Amino acid sequence: MTTIDLTPLYRNSIGFDRFGSLLDNALRGEQSAPGYPPYNIEVVAENQYSITLAVAGFERDELDIQIENGALQVHGKKHSTSDERKFLHQGIATRSFDRKFNLADYIEVTGADLNNGLLCISLKKEIPEAMKPRSIKIADNRSSIEHSAA
Repeated sequence: MTTIDLTPLYRNSIGFDRFGSLLDNALRGEQSAPGYPPYNIEVVAENQYSITLAVAGFERDELDIQIENGALQVHGKKHSTSDERKFLHQGIATRSFDRKFNLADYIEVTGADLNNGLLCISLKKEIPEAMKPRSIKIADNRSSIEHSAA
């Protein structure tokens, strides 16, 4: 596996120290990540996103959505059924799963909905007022310099 050197990024950027580990985990995870359940990540509008997971056969109480340490985790676990069913073909997977999505700063989960076997999780990027761009006025210190010279 190839290692990416992010040293040039760190020379003139502040606060991106977590970026290296995220990138490393993403590259390592791609090789071992299961493809179940399939999912889509969609840009719905400016600063609004949606993750849709195909969870056919799962009920609401068999799904769990959690956010921890900047990661969205979706867990699915089927309840055991007592009736023995005989399938000629079973193409709809009902196995347990764990799916993890790393969230960027200020991404908030705003809701989730299960409809027709699709779990749709809504996300929004909400930048705090303190982080939004603002102008800084440069003080005029000439009057204080003239008084000290006199």
